[in-house]
Amino acid sequence: MSDVTHILNAIERRENGATEKLLPLVYEELRRLATQRMSQEPSGQTLQATALVHEAYLRLVEAKDQNWNSSGHFFKAAAEAMRRILVENARRKRSLKRGRGRQRVELDESTFLTVEEFCPDDLLTLNDALDRLLNEDPAVADLVKLHYFAGLTLEEVAVIQGISRRTVVKHLTYARAWLHREIAKGEGPVAQ
Repeated sequence: MSDVTHILNAIERRENGATEKLLPLVYEELRRLATQRMSQEPSGQTLQATALVHEAYLRLVEAKDQNWNSSGHFFKAAAEAMRRILVENARRKRSLKRGRGRQRVELDESTFLTVEEFCPDDLLTLNDALDRLLNEDPAVADLVKLHYFAGLTLEEVAVIQGISRRTVVKHLTYARAWLHREIAKGEGPVAQ
């Protein structure tokens, strides 16, 4: 991963050829994360893991403000890019299916809130609630994005964030409750 950090620094300095060196180093990891994430999407999904990786990578290297200071920071940016792509895809689907009624979603207190529980319309509701959480507690919102949208394990999230697995679990439990409360306010699916 130190190679990744060096290449990220070279990209930031706008060195020729640095961008081309990054993809081979991070592609397999991004592909693994995207495959894991896409396996949780409903069947009939038109977006494939490879397309998700390529779109996220393009957004990352074409971004004007590439100020990555570590591979962990890069993967956080990748998680955010994947989240935005999935939300944009959900918005496109919703625009094609206007008038569809909302579905009830049971939020089990014994498990984490999962993105898979949401249809495309509900994913947008979750995204809106996550944006509100981002304003209130950015660090916890980052954990949600890394775990649910990028598909990182709790251990991987802990390493990237530099915190213990136990702290990750504690923050995700808080996030689940916070998002449940926001969604239950009537802005999204009705919690039972």
